[in-house]
Amino acid sequence: MSRGFDHIIALGISTGGPKALQDILPLLPRNINGSIVIVQHMPSGFTKFLSDRLNVLSQIEVKEGEEGDVLQRGYCYIAPGGYHMRVEHADNGYVIRLNKEKPIKGLRPAVDILMESVARLDNLNKVGIIMTGMGSDGAKGIIEIKKSNGYTMAQDEESSTIFGMPKLAIETGYVDKIVALGDIPNEIMNIVGV
Repeated sequence: MSRGFDHIIALGISTGGPKALQDILPLLPRNINGSIVIVQHMPSGFTKFLSDRLNVLSQIEVKEGEEGDVLQRGYCYIAPGGYHMRVEHADNGYVIRLNKEKPIKGLRPAVDILMESVARLDNLNKVGIIMTGMGSDGAKGIIEIKKSNGYTMAQDEESSTIFGMPKLAIETGYVDKIVALGDIPNEIMNIVGV
């Protein structure tokens, strides 16, 4: 057990994301047994506004991820627009690292970069979730999380604004469960608990 939590939830989302996140994060309890990291495809500046808004609505603490942030239980970190975000194991816990390496398929932040870093973490139970959005970002990351004994989910077509990212994640064959938007908070809590 590290820093009081056993799970890390990595979530990738794009088109339709701000509204969908509003349907998930406010329903998670403050004492959730995990820390959440999110890539929402958005330009620089907008992610700070989104984080602040979701923080007001939520019991958990939602913030834009900053270089050197140490993950804490009941916190959610959203990758800042214009930066890739990774999580690394350090002496003081699990730490956020930001960089401006080249965009992946035109995207920075990229879901794959975040999820691949989460897949490499030891001593944490991993959950990977791909939600509404266009393109294939996150499909490689879902494979890595599943291969590292993680649990993976994708949003269903009916509740997705755009079913690109979830569809391509599902097509990898590495998604454990396809879930409607309204059921995602319960699914997270069933796995993670408090």
